[in-house]
Amino acid sequence: MIFRTKTFFAFLPMLAGVVPFAEAETLRSPGGDVELCFTLDSGGRPCYSVDFQGKRAILPSGLGFRLTDGSTIAGGFRIDSLSRSSFSETWRPVWGENETIENSYNSLTAFLSDGRLRMDIEFRVYDDGVGFRYFFPDSGAGRIAVAEELTEFAMPSDMIAWWIPGDYDTQEYEYNRTRLSGIRAVNESGDKMGNVSQRSFSPTGVQTSLMLKSDEGFYMNLHEAALTDYPAMHLELDEPSLTFRSWLTPGLAGEKALIETPRHTPWRVIMLGDKATDILATDIVYNLNEPTAYEDTSWIHPVKYMGVWWEMIAGKSRWSYTDLDNVDLATVDYSREKPHGNHGANNANVRRYIDFAAENGFDEVLVEGWNIGWEDWLGREKDFVFDFVTPYPDFDIEALNEYARGKGVKLMMHHETSGSVDNYEARLDTAYGLMNRYGYDAVKSGYVGNILPKGETHYSQRMVNHYLDAVKKAADRRIMVNAHEAVRPTGLARTYPNLVGNESAMGTEYRQMSPRHVTILPFTRLKGGPMDFTPGIFCMDLGTFVPGSKERKRATIANQLALYVTLYSPLQMAADLPEHYAAKMDAFQFIKDVPVDWSRTIYPDAEPGEFVVAARKDRNSDDWFAGAVSAEAIDYTLDLSFLDPGRSYTARLYLDAPGADCDTNPEAYEIKEMTVDSGTRLPLHIARGGGFAISFHAR
Repeated sequence: MIFRTKTFFAFLPMLAGVVPFAEAETLRSPGGDVELCFTLDSGGRPCYSVDFQGKRAILPSGLGFRLTDGSTIAGGFRIDSLSRSSFSETWRPVWGENETIENSYNSLTAFLSDGRLRMDIEFRVYDDGVGFRYFFPDSGAGRIAVAEELTEFAMPSDMIAWWIPGDYDTQEYEYNRTRLSGIRAVNESGDKMGNVSQRSFSPTGVQTSLMLKSDEGFYMNLHEAALTDYPAMHLELDEPSLTFRSWLTPGLAGEKALIETPRHTPWRVIMLGDKATDILATDIVYNLNEPTAYEDTSWIHPVKYMGVWWEMIAGKSRWSYTDLDNVDLATVDYSREKPHGNHGANNANVRRYIDFAAENGFDEVLVEGWNIGWEDWLGREKDFVFDFVTPYPDFDIEALNEYARGKGVKLMMHHETSGSVDNYEARLDTAYGLMNRYGYDAVKSGYVGNILPKGETHYSQRMVNHYLDAVKKAADRRIMVNAHEAVRPTGLARTYPNLVGNESAMGTEYRQMSPRHVTILPFTRLKGGPMDFTPGIFCMDLGTFVPGSKERKRATIANQLALYVTLYSPLQMAADLPEHYAAKMDAFQFIKDVPVDWSRTIYPDAEPGEFVVAARKDRNSDDWFAGAVSAEAIDYTLDLSFLDPGRSYTARLYLDAPGADCDTNPEAYEIKEMTVDSGTRLPLHIARGGGFAISFHAR
């Protein structure tokens, strides 16, 4: 892909000689809002601090490492030289929230040595935050075995935080809102939604992306960018000092990271804004990643899809084909086994989804449970369960792909690894080859359960490498990847844009989640990349189609429509059953109309945990779309000044009806039409757990 860039460098002369203990070096962002201070303390430890608009955002904080041999790379340093530069470019993402992204920063690199090895620290200061990383040049160090990364983030006060527990295996938690001093009490309460694989490491540990708000009114977010060949970073709070320290996910051999020099670490990222919407709008995580690695990206495209999925999640049908249990499925001849009769991925049912998708303009149909092995995997921790190529007897893979192709849609592949990474890696080329043979161009991969080999975790260095290797191999086959239960994204989709989605958070399958959850995700999980949240549920009472179910989805229909705008993804699913959409085709029209690729995005208003309002312009037309979700009932006036001036639009409003409520009356909605322009103000009511969705078609 060709990028339009404008780049300039302004190098200052290197400092001559060696400075044993440095005076503070300061670096301001291009617009001056953010200031970084770097120095060595009296013991020669690298330290930094950050100010935002004259307020202290990060107090003086130490940097360095402790190694597995007990030594440290955290003191006794001297500065050999310093380098300063400035950089500015405009780049085009293959897909995204905006057609172009500005990337402008000032940088400072400190070249350090401690008599044993050299370590460089590079800082980039943007108007909306700071990124920094370590670099170990090839200076005879070879392999560095890291026991702990000692990066600190010293908080200026007992800030408000939106957080989930530190965990080596999952981010599938509801977010908590507490002061920093309240993290321990919530973690120790044990009041959290269960998951088949959870491994919390500390009562004061949290995960990134961590959203924060100061009493002075500014917002801050701590995350990482460009996570490759390194374990995922969590944060451990030292309560007396209110200082977070990086906490890396450990590996099987005892170390937390192995650094093969020369090597950069991932970026540590501090996002800053004086409004909550500034955090939503920042692209700093993507900007800290490398440009697209592929010369040809023409095969990568956004996808709107349906699928045989929600009916299994809800309990209407099953992934499995028979009632076999705890047997060696490698020896089973399924053609001789009696089916239980409730297998969702059967030929007739899949054709029904294909027909509905084709009639309503969808690109693809996901089918889960198509392949043998589902009777014998969950919780068994077996090295071999799935071969990823053998279908059940009632799933004709060739005929169904031909049927879909004839209807103008594609099938989306599903690979559940059962956490057995060695098995998946050994079969990956064959599995991708099958996809090429039948015309699949996208795969949803899953890593449910504990990782094998036993003791390995989802977020370790080995697993981080595995996820990216799968994406790179997929690119060789021109396949797009949507990885579930994988490590949360850190902007790598800029470099590898066939990584079109991740789950890595609590999504729609958790039917009872608080309506507050979707007002926090844009500030946290989505800061590293898009989420396959699987929105669009229209039938909230599961008992109406699953006999005996007492579960209810806690959202209104207008809320579910709004998620297609407020939760960005180039991969968006209409997750409910075709018959539920057929019963409400007027509301379903919004899902049919809403794009999955945008030329411009703005966030008129938001507050984490309360509400989010977003407006986006279609990349392929002059139409705009707006959406809002709210945890509580509110009245909100939408200012349409984001619309193109001098034009009128036909607005179609999908609203909570009077009396709508996420718990007591979730399916009450109304639709209105009117003519509007950029001067229009729309007074709107949002129900508890509700929202609004609006399409603006240019006239």
